[in-house]
Amino acid sequence: MAFVNSPGTSTTKRTRLSPQQRRAQLIELGTEMLADRPLEQISVEDIADQAGVSRGLLFHYFASKQEFHLEIVRESSRVMLERTAPDPSLPPYEILRDSIANYVDYVTDKRQMYVSLLRGTPSGDPQMRAVFEDTRSAMAERTVAQLGGLDIEVTPTIVLAVRGWIAFVEETTINWLTAPELSRDELIDLNVNALPAVALAPGMITALLGTDADA
Repeated sequence: MAFVNSPGTSTTKRTRLSPQQRRAQLIELGTEMLADRPLEQISVEDIADQAGVSRGLLFHYFASKQEFHLEIVRESSRVMLERTAPDPSLPPYEILRDSIANYVDYVTDKRQMYVSLLRGTPSGDPQMRAVFEDTRSAMAERTVAQLGGLDIEVTPTIVLAVRGWIAFVEETTINWLTAPELSRDELIDLNVNALPAVALAPGMITALLGTDADA
């Protein structure tokens, strides 16, 4: 239960939340804490205190601290995907650049959270890694869906190349966050321009090999 003071009196008023609302509240508090501390430092006690509930009640909504942390990561990934969703009203190339720009801005704003999740203790947990992989898959799928507008034929090779590009964007962005030697726009351009380079490389290499063989 959450308690709030009524104006002008010390009497407390009990505000009831449905189980779904309470669970969502606890996850939201966890994601807020994740902005300034590693996931492993988010304690059940702190969350319970912020929510105005007992420690035991928190475990009514989550089977364990591990499950609670997992839901925090899932929510963080959901928000990131929502913030970086493609804008279909833009031209094809601008859709890609806009998505990458939104991604860079989001992870810059959530720098500590982003780096700690992908480079910290959570990255070693199989369930956490599964969430990260689901997020990467969602990013890859929506990128593949835009390739037709860039005149890139979607093939199994291209799909695999896009997955590699997602890893490239992730790695370059993490390194940029820790050592920003490029400007924001330079990083965005690097990531955007890498996609056609990676996607078209297999065909280019085949063409070159074919030319060499003919010679």
